[in-house]
Amino acid sequence: MTLAFADPYTDSIAADLQLRPQQVAAVLELLADGATLPFIARYRKERTGSLDEVAIAAVRDAHASRDALEKRRAAIVASLSERELYVDDLKAAIDSAISLRQLEDLYLPHRPKRRTRASVARERGLEPLARQLLHEGAAEQVAAAFVAAGSAVPSVAEALAGARDIIAEWVSEDAPTRAALRELFAAKACLTSSVVADQAAQAQKFSDYFDWSEKAATVPSHRLLAILRGENEGCLKVGLRPEADEALALLQRRFIRRQHSVEQLRLALEDSYRRLLAPAMETELRNQLKQKADSEAIRVFRANLRELLMAAPLGQKAILAIDPGFRTGCKLVCLDPQGKLLHHAVIYPTLGERAAAEAGQLLQELVRRHAIEAIAIGNGTASRETEAFVRRCGLQPQPIIVQVSESGASIYSASEIARQEFPDLDLTVRGAISIGRRLADPLAELVKLDPGSIGVGQYQHDVDQAALKAALDDTVASCVNSVGVELNTASAALLAYVSGLGPQLARNIVAHRDAEGPFGSKAELKKVKRLGPKAFEQAAGFLRIRTAADPLDRSAVHPERFALVRRICRDHHTCVTELMTSAEKRQAIDLRPYCDDEVGLPTLTDILAELARPGRDPRQQFEVFAFAEGIEKISDVQVGMRLPGIVTNVTNFGAFIDIGVHQDGLAHISQLADSFVADPATVVKVGQRVQALVIALDVPRKRISLSLRSAPAAANADRAAPAARRRG
Repeated sequence: MTLAFADPYTDSIAADLQLRPQQVAAVLELLADGATLPFIARYRKERTGSLDEVAIAAVRDAHASRDALEKRRAAIVASLSERELYVDDLKAAIDSAISLRQLEDLYLPHRPKRRTRASVARERGLEPLARQLLHEGAAEQVAAAFVAAGSAVPSVAEALAGARDIIAEWVSEDAPTRAALRELFAAKACLTSSVVADQAAQAQKFSDYFDWSEKAATVPSHRLLAILRGENEGCLKVGLRPEADEALALLQRRFIRRQHSVEQLRLALEDSYRRLLAPAMETELRNQLKQKADSEAIRVFRANLRELLMAAPLGQKAILAIDPGFRTGCKLVCLDPQGKLLHHAVIYPTLGERAAAEAGQLLQELVRRHAIEAIAIGNGTASRETEAFVRRCGLQPQPIIVQVSESGASIYSASEIARQEFPDLDLTVRGAISIGRRLADPLAELVKLDPGSIGVGQYQHDVDQAALKAALDDTVASCVNSVGVELNTASAALLAYVSGLGPQLARNIVAHRDAEGPFGSKAELKKVKRLGPKAFEQAAGFLRIRTAADPLDRSAVHPERFALVRRICRDHHTCVTELMTSAEKRQAIDLRPYCDDEVGLPTLTDILAELARPGRDPRQQFEVFAFAEGIEKISDVQVGMRLPGIVTNVTNFGAFIDIGVHQDGLAHISQLADSFVADPATVVKVGQRVQALVIALDVPRKRISLSLRSAPAAANADRAAPAARRRG
């Protein structure tokens, strides 16, 4: 079968990812045409063979990797050609190289260099001596011929030293040797760390690694990142090498052919390893392990972020939100069901009986005046005390009371987005508004933050920041588009993540909405400034208009399929509304007659599924959660208590759990389940409600060790959890 889209990497990507070439070609063509991952995955299933976003992203990333390889190959060829070094043997090797590492190894001997010890020796005419030493094992008697009165080489010792420098460089630039040594480092290198001599007092948080050694190939990603952080902070000295004797033996097997007169060659090999090869291989391995650790940390961050963004929304309710505090008081705001600010004030419930009474009266008045259905309390300082106060007030009608994470709220308050939304409000009021809106719709509010500030990753500041940002942006976009966006109420920050839009078009949509009023149909989007056919195609399916006259505009059915749905309705003597409400009508439809070259059963099945539950939010139903009463500070906690908690972060070494005392506890990976757990993410998720048993407590250091096991191994946890916490 001839591929419709020709790309030189199609076949190799298909082989690597175990996909059909037609699938890869379709994805690459759609990406080249400006399609987004969510759009391709949802609305172009026939073309891709129903690939999901993960597979489509893998194709995209594999193509980018190959493109980078080819660009580097072209740059190397240009450099070699310019210097007339692109000869037949080298040309064949470079043309057949399949990795950047291979390319760089081949290019290394020909790379323009700064002045080196070997180049100085060559200038002194010692290259012939180096060749004799390397190939014939010659020694002092041969070297003497290179020493003459008034020459650049005044002694036999200097002649031999220069020749060894040349050999050392040759050996270090030999591609097969580098490949063999690279394999040795990958298999046998040990990660070692020790405390920097004069930093012991300042480096106590890295004390576990003051005398550390383990096999580099199996080091967990979080431990590697912790050790590298210690090195970056000047606290630890880190090494990544195999036993030197084993590496030198490898070089000797490759280069020593004779048993006589080989001492100079042995010295050259040892110098090549210690001065050139070992540092280079160590740097390569370090970068490789760091990249692997970064990928794992980013994977964990993405999974946690997805769970947080997809947390159950309370929905459109009148909310009173409180940003708690002691001395500075509690900032409170009242929001209508659409999140619009109605009122803001400050109360001081902890500053004496009179202040508490006034605060209670105001709360009761606001609850009645604005028909408040829920109270959101930030989980920072004074949160449990504020919650206890609100519960004592006996508010009527009684709203639900929910603790809401404040993570990143202060960053939002000072952001440009917050200033644009509330230019005349104090930062603390903005923070309270954000807390209330997070309860109503976590996704819509959290997209206003840099994902890295939300605090659900591990070592997020130590990983490759560009890779982290790209991955998190993908995750946010995936979540936004899977939920869908209400066109007439969404903020510009939320609209910016809709497939095909971006910040500028999002602002244009809001400006159009403000000037012309609410959108009555998706087709009206075409009137928005600079929103062309391509952007409309990409975005329309992910937008909703709850008040639209056409029920299809309220759904995730793409406008390009509206005519098809109406045709189905005509053929079956029904209407769209009836099709949405009648399971019997939907079940009576045979989809096969409606298949053609563009629309197949996957799309038709999706359309019927959407008609069955138009615009339905895929997130779970909201459930009220409450911490244990009377457990408000770490001093209230006792070993043996089983307490309700919320998972706030999942790492490779365990899960952090909020039990309502302003200090998260840690359930080490060994305490997450009764059976062996290889990956914590398989048993716990961010936002999950759990019952956690307190198995160890260190009040002075604010450390709480928890267990989710039915019969925890407390003795083991006492040892493992504190160490894991430090390593995390």
